[in-house]
Amino acid sequence: MKIPSLFALAATALGIASCATTPTPAPATSPGDDAASCAIDPIPNVVTADIAEGIEAHVDREVEKGGGYFNLPYEGRTLQLHLVRVHLEYLSNLGPREHFACVDLVDVSGDVFDVDFFMKGDPGSMEVTATTVHKKNGQPFYAWDQADDGTWRRIPVDAADPKHLGLITGEDQFTFIYRFQIPALTEQAHLWLPMPSSDQFQTVAVQSINAPGKQQMLTDRAHGNRVLFLDLAPADGSKPVEMRFTVRRREKAAYQEPAVDVARFLAPEAKVPTDGKFAEIASKVLEGKKGEMVRARALYDHVIDQLRYMKYGQGWGVGDASYACDSRTGNCSDFHSYFIALARASGIPARFAIGAAIPSERNDGGIDGYHCWAEFFAEGKWWPVDISEGDKYSNLATYYFGHHPANRIELSRGRDLVVEPSPSSGPINMLAYPVLEVGGKLVRAKPEFAFVRSKR
Repeated sequence: MKIPSLFALAATALGIASCATTPTPAPATSPGDDAASCAIDPIPNVVTADIAEGIEAHVDREVEKGGGYFNLPYEGRTLQLHLVRVHLEYLSNLGPREHFACVDLVDVSGDVFDVDFFMKGDPGSMEVTATTVHKKNGQPFYAWDQADDGTWRRIPVDAADPKHLGLITGEDQFTFIYRFQIPALTEQAHLWLPMPSSDQFQTVAVQSINAPGKQQMLTDRAHGNRVLFLDLAPADGSKPVEMRFTVRRREKAAYQEPAVDVARFLAPEAKVPTDGKFAEIASKVLEGKKGEMVRARALYDHVIDQLRYMKYGQGWGVGDASYACDSRTGNCSDFHSYFIALARASGIPARFAIGAAIPSERNDGGIDGYHCWAEFFAEGKWWPVDISEGDKYSNLATYYFGHHPANRIELSRGRDLVVEPSPSSGPINMLAYPVLEVGGKLVRAKPEFAFVRSKR
């Protein structure tokens, strides 16, 4: 059975139109600066599985013709690419038989490219009409801008304003939707889910929680996280879990937090060691640097200079500071774990948080997984940083040293979370995605995130 797209389900439930889930690009036959309307004519029912199938079939055909590679002209040479993944949260039905998807492919050089695919046709007979390279190792070459008439245009990154680059200042308000499909179960299972809490920068209200099994609300005492625990029987297998939250979020800058023992944020964690090579690297980076803010900024710049944003290979995405140090690649969790390890090794308290970045350039639809960030303590305040975003958008690197935008939700903070009942595997490394144990064994589990922004 084919599953409707996350946004289509969210839109139906919330009573909103499903036209404009993602930037409606220029016509697929000419993806330049021309605009395309978001049409409402009757069209065949196209779902994410149809579009993903069309993309993957096209890649397979091109790989067969290309001697084992998807060949794509780029800057005077030909990239030799392998498919990594199709971004399901961005699959979109743009209009009458027009579709769009973002696809990650890796080159033989090791660089990862985000390629925009434009398609036309009905389910089972879709044809890719154009491809354009949107990002290289997470760094974009263009952004999307929506005109007053609802159409979208590509614009150069250097002409984009912060909203085009993922940043909303001031305040943002939205419904956040967390959905997870429990797999088929043949034995007892346990599930731990993050429950976002209110603080001085976000106000969270639960709209609804629909989940099977016996439910219990837990608290991680070290960090104050709330965790929803589900005790599941085999009969609960294949059932959906859906949580909806109303969120009002303020832009975060340096702030004071009374009654917090900052010294505990100098201690190592399972994947964030602070001795050995981290102490050595931090010492070299900070040689001759004086002042808390100067030292913290030197470490921030070092991480940007040393690491490439790359979600490919083995070991990325678990917030492993050693992996990031050795491979010099990783995603947001790896970037910030590396920074935290160096900061703590040099006597700067630092801590981790994880949630989701809410797209700024559109007002509803899917979200590309979790996002995480860090804070360090200096001059009596906590200073927020987002190093992976500063790496992607160099013109915003100064902003992200000391700020987090309003368009995000924090799901939990801290690492090595301890709750009771606890997973058989031990403390929870970091909590944004579900932690699922079936028969006492961890099972990979990825949710779907979506949002609907309140009118601004």
